[in-house]
Amino acid sequence: MARVTLYTTAWCPFCVRAKQLLAGKQAEVDEIDVDRDPARRREMMERSGRRTVPQIWIGDRHVGGCDELYALQRAGELDDLLAG
Repeated sequence: MARVTLYTTAWCPFCVRAKQLLAGKQAEVDEIDVDRDPARRREMMERSGRRTVPQIWIGDRHVGGCDELYALQRAGELDDLLAG
């Protein structure tokens, strides 16, 4: 199964939704809380070019945020990505 990297904050409802979907898929998630670590927030912004959370990578592919993750699910593509 592909490794998932998820940049989040504790107060973000979109982060909660993304984590719920990934948990339902039994994905292995490396969650990085950018609230408490400004260096990790900079890292997220440099990697993604975005300032908002969540920012999600499946393997080396930048998926985007929660809306893009759910779009992959609706399109039937998420399981294949997670399978690696």
